[in-house]
Amino acid sequence: MHIQSLRRGDELVLYLEGELDEHSVVTLRTKADALIDENAGLSRAVFNLAGVRFMDSTGIGFLMGRYKKLSRYGIKMALEAPNQGADKILLMSGIYSLVPKI
Repeated sequence: MHIQSLRRGDELVLYLEGELDEHSVVTLRTKADALIDENAGLSRAVFNLAGVRFMDSTGIGFLMGRYKKLSRYGIKMALEAPNQGADKILLMSGIYSLVPKI
């Protein structure tokens, strides 16, 4: 799993690429949290999921953990461009009731 970031106006875009599962979230969590801490003054963080080839419940947990961290900073979160498989898992999890898909 790879993560890249880009500041786009007043938001941070985090591009995820690879498999979002229990093996990848350990290092991904550390990197994502560091990026969030470095950009604590922004209004929104967007997780671009276009490059995510596989996601399981661990991926949902990763996203919810980042949602909670961002909320402590008062930063909104959004999800962008999930593939069909990831979108189905996200929809079934109910995460879209907290984190909008843009």
